[in-house]
Amino acid sequence: MAAKNERTGATMLQTIPMLTQSQKGLFSLARLQGHAFKSAMRYQIEALSFLKHRCEQDMKLADDLLASDDFNDAFDVYTNYCQNAQLDYSREAAKVTSIGSRVAADAAKELHKGADAATGDLAAQTAA
Repeated sequence: MAAKNERTGATMLQTIPMLTQSQKGLFSLARLQGHAFKSAMRYQIEALSFLKHRCEQDMKLADDLLASDDFNDAFDVYTNYCQNAQLDYSREAAKVTSIGSRVAADAAKELHKGADAATGDLAAQTAA
């Protein structure tokens, strides 16, 4: 009975293959969380960059409206601002979609690598 209690963690991992797979699975999950964090930061950087650009455009609108002399000039300034804003939002939506698809592809590759490694290790342990 005392001999069973003296087993080290490494010996136990060698004797129980499922514990080894669990350890690799947890490590793979931690890597996946790291990728998710990195992706979230990419989204944040893109969003803040876009927000900065739009705030600059809002300030420019205010300056242009204050500098306009008549109604027609102010109307042209405002319609130009709206057209540019619509283009900016369309471009930003395309960027966010591109980032999202890249993130999904990276996550799928990472999961596939982890599954292949776990399957290979399990097959090697089963054959031994």
